[in-house]
Amino acid sequence: MRILTAALVVSASILASTACSAAPGRVYVRVGPPPPRVEAIAVAPGPRYVWVPGFYRWDGGVYAWMPGRYEVPPRPRAVWVRPHWERSRRGWYLVAGHWR
Repeated sequence: MRILTAALVVSASILASTACSAAPGRVYVRVGPPPPRVEAIAVAPGPRYVWVPGFYRWDGGVYAWMPGRYEVPPRPRAVWVRPHWERSRRGWYLVAGHWR
């Protein structure tokens, strides 16, 4: 039981030291993301499809790469705004990608 308790305390302290929560839905990370990966873009599956590039998301302890994909825009002339990481006094936070 002591080992389990010690493991939980260590895990909680590691999580607390690397990221802290603030506003609902926004997680601050103390370590900046790695440079984006260079992706090979395959041929689009159809004429209406748009390439949505990959990005790094925070996985609670490490950055995890989310590969790019093709999507059909929700309306004509919609433009994809890619997700990106912003830096503030509290650390790094992800600005979600969205259609504009």
